[in-house]
Amino acid sequence: MSQEELYQRILSSLHEAALDDFRWPETSALIDEACAVKGSFLGAMDGGPPERAKALFGWICSEGQRQTELEHLYFDVYYPLDERIPRALQLPDSQPAHISSLYSPAEMTTSRVYNEALPLFNAQNSVYVHLHGPGGSHIGWMFEEPVKGDRWSSAQVETIKGLIPHIRQFIRMRQALVDADALGSSFAKLLDNTRIGVIQLDRSGRIVETNDRARELLCKGDGLVDRGGLLHAFSPVDDAELQRLVARALPSFGRQGVSGSMVVGQPLLFPRLALHISPTVEGQPNVRPRRIAALVLVVDPTTRVVVDPSLVAAALGLTKAESYVAVLLAEGKTIRDIAIATGRTENTIRWHVKRILDKHGISRQVELVQLVLPLATLPEDRS
Repeated sequence: MSQEELYQRILSSLHEAALDDFRWPETSALIDEACAVKGSFLGAMDGGPPERAKALFGWICSEGQRQTELEHLYFDVYYPLDERIPRALQLPDSQPAHISSLYSPAEMTTSRVYNEALPLFNAQNSVYVHLHGPGGSHIGWMFEEPVKGDRWSSAQVETIKGLIPHIRQFIRMRQALVDADALGSSFAKLLDNTRIGVIQLDRSGRIVETNDRARELLCKGDGLVDRGGLLHAFSPVDDAELQRLVARALPSFGRQGVSGSMVVGQPLLFPRLALHISPTVEGQPNVRPRRIAALVLVVDPTTRVVVDPSLVAAALGLTKAESYVAVLLAEGKTIRDIAIATGRTENTIRWHVKRILDKHGISRQVELVQLVLPLATLPEDRS
């Protein structure tokens, strides 16, 4: 497989992984192959001060597999000791740096993280990239050691740089779905989501289908409008950018489309709508012109869902503690977030989640969220 073919496969895999976290390991494996590295770490931290930044999630992958034991080891034992975190968060955005540059000469001798953890993770000769994430968050992307030799080639670094914009967009898209409790949903189930607007486009950019929230926004003309079956922005300036992003997501035959994000000004409301546009299929021959080729997510910050834990407990047969955990998961909180909010350990929260899943005969958190969301109440639109 040529590097260009591999690059196109990575883009396609990223679009799939943005909809479902379980697809990330195979995407990571393709990235490892393109960059000729042993594995990678992708994680996010909140937007707090560098010295007090809290981890939001972290995935360690090698050979196409999540290394969950290593993830727990790092966050439970080494993360609180990691001297590089404040320095990593202050690195210039999108500029690869060798991991050794984040430790002082003394720390390279005394640091438990540098001398114990990094060799265990094949990362003492790694390259680290810091990205500014959505909502003021920080994205950390670390590449393990090269497969061959101990030197990083300029070609490897350039490949990493070329993938950075796509990883940033992957995180934006994923976060929008997390905020809407829609991560892992199929295209059909996305249309049922009440927290975000969902617009499906065919290969010519025409609107195939919308959910109720998107249809409401289009009818009102609140930043977006439907003109003859085509998606447009109300403002000419916004519309020019929207059409550029749609064209990039729907390229000519033979190439994978590129995701993009923008904000759209609403004539009467503030804050503005956020749009995330992502391809959904590769450019291959197809006689069905109405096939979904791009997905547009419209995030309206004036919409929020309220879930009553007592209603969840009664409807799903959960204890008070279990229902509270279920509600926080439905609000997009991570296991770590819930542990912090409740003052319990992460293992305790995982135990509650396992009990809930076992009670309902399901195996994934996203399935639990899909049970909770229909019990939510949406306040009336304030417009």
